[in-house]
Amino acid sequence: MSARLLVANAERVHRLAASMLLLLCTTLHAEPSAWHAYQHGDLASAARLYEQAARKGDRLAQFNYAMMLFRGETRERQRGEALSWLRKAAEAGQIQAQYNLALLYERGVGVEKSLTAATGWYRRAAEQGHVDAQVSVATQYYLGRGAPLDYAEALRWYRAAADNGNVGAQYILASMYEHGLGVQRDERIALYWYDRAGEQGDAVARVKARDLAGRVGPAAPR
Repeated sequence: MSARLLVANAERVHRLAASMLLLLCTTLHAEPSAWHAYQHGDLASAARLYEQAARKGDRLAQFNYAMMLFRGETRERQRGEALSWLRKAAEAGQIQAQYNLALLYERGVGVEKSLTAATGWYRRAAEQGHVDAQVSVATQYYLGRGAPLDYAEALRWYRAAADNGNVGAQYILASMYEHGLGVQRDERIALYWYDRAGEQGDAVARVKARDLAGRVGPAAPR
């Protein structure tokens, strides 16, 4: 596989991970009464209750209120206020807020674009186990974008996402073992990860696994 194709694959996996920018529903249970109001379409009550809880320091309420503000579900769209609450939630350790803030920095939405800041927030979410953040921070190191080019660090985070079942990360991890990027080349371990990705429906991974199996025999434990 060419270096250009490897980069394209990493970019594609990252785009898939980031495709839900600010589109997720308010499904995190911070305040039961607010959640109940939201579920029943009483957005005014939901916003009021989330705001009250947010001002008391509830980080989930801060995130949910920020999302309502971003989507214009309270009064009118309040992007500046939304960013403020999103940042508060992220700084308090709310994992989805950290990931969303990273996406905003990567794309320069409402903030000055900063790939370095994006990497920092991706990493904080990744360290808490956010799978899409693990993919994204891996891609930052893989491409040297907002982080030093570091295949070993990329491999560490792709492995974390692969262990968590992310099919794109499984495929890229396999390719890194196949080509010796950031790790000693090992086609049997590559086969293991191609098999894992293929089992989840990645047709290209199934082809790669079949080709490697014909050369190296059984897959090695990772």
